[in-house]
Amino acid sequence: MMEIVEETELCFPQLLNSSCRKPKRSYSEAVLVYVLLSSIALLTATLNLLVIVSISHFRQLHTPTNLLLLSLGVADFLVGLLMSFQILLTDCWFLSDHVCTLFGVLDFIVTSGSVGTMVLISVDRYVAICDPLHYHSKITVRGVAVCTCLCWAGSVLYNGLILKDNFKQPGRYNSCFGECVVLISYSAGAADLILTFIGPVAVIIVLYMRVFAVAVSQARAMRSHIVAVTLQSAHSSTLLAKKSELKAAKTLGIVVVIFLVCICPYYCSSLVDQNSLFSVTTVPLQNWLFYFNSCLNPLIYAFCYPWFMKSVKLIVSFKILQPDSSEARIL
Repeated sequence: MMEIVEETELCFPQLLNSSCRKPKRSYSEAVLVYVLLSSIALLTATLNLLVIVSISHFRQLHTPTNLLLLSLGVADFLVGLLMSFQILLTDCWFLSDHVCTLFGVLDFIVTSGSVGTMVLISVDRYVAICDPLHYHSKITVRGVAVCTCLCWAGSVLYNGLILKDNFKQPGRYNSCFGECVVLISYSAGAADLILTFIGPVAVIIVLYMRVFAVAVSQARAMRSHIVAVTLQSAHSSTLLAKKSELKAAKTLGIVVVIFLVCICPYYCSSLVDQNSLFSVTTVPLQNWLFYFNSCLNPLIYAFCYPWFMKSVKLIVSFKILQPDSSEARIL
């Protein structure tokens, strides 16, 4: 009887001396955690796939700001897929060491890509609110597309460099069979903390503080009737455009704030622990909090962007398969 209990605690029972042990959990606890995390992963992947299809398909949504939301949706969709794998392989890693290394590097790439996209979103809102007259000349669809591609290419190159030692001999940092560990050197970890967390967060906070200050001053100006109510129609349309930009800034500000709240524990823990080993099979709570942020973004769009719900209705009803559906009026 004791031998059976011992076997159930091992990832690979046939390797008694070198197999990792599974953490002890009650059956009800294991089922509850699995169902909860699986539901979040499925919801994350599904909702962000809807965001990707919506912005990609409907021509009216091809704006610079929405292209940045598309980039963020791609990152969040990949997070949903990573969550699915991580849920299945939380206790024991049954895949190859090469897949383990690839998984760890992809996790770092997605994180850096998300942070970079948030910086671009902050820059977009800064120009839209603080320099509205030159917004359409400075921020173009082509320019945003180039910046987004450079952001992701830089993320792949950067994380490939700081994690290159893991490709030389995959699995050499694992202490037992059934474990998936990725190593990042102390110097590379310190650089990553500055380049992927401290620097971008500082830029985001400074830009949005400026956006908030300008938005408040504009709101006061409108309330005090500095802006005349008898403006010509052309001027009125400009005022309405500013109101829409302010609304977009508010919505994206919520997205950015929630992102910072979810990512700060993720990086602060690495700053406190100063640990250079990252285990894929043992995921701390702050990592799941960061992953959960990817599920919140589409929910924010659903409540704040009417076009998202309209596009979702067309997608789930398969009306996007009709000819010229990409030309549908969404806004």
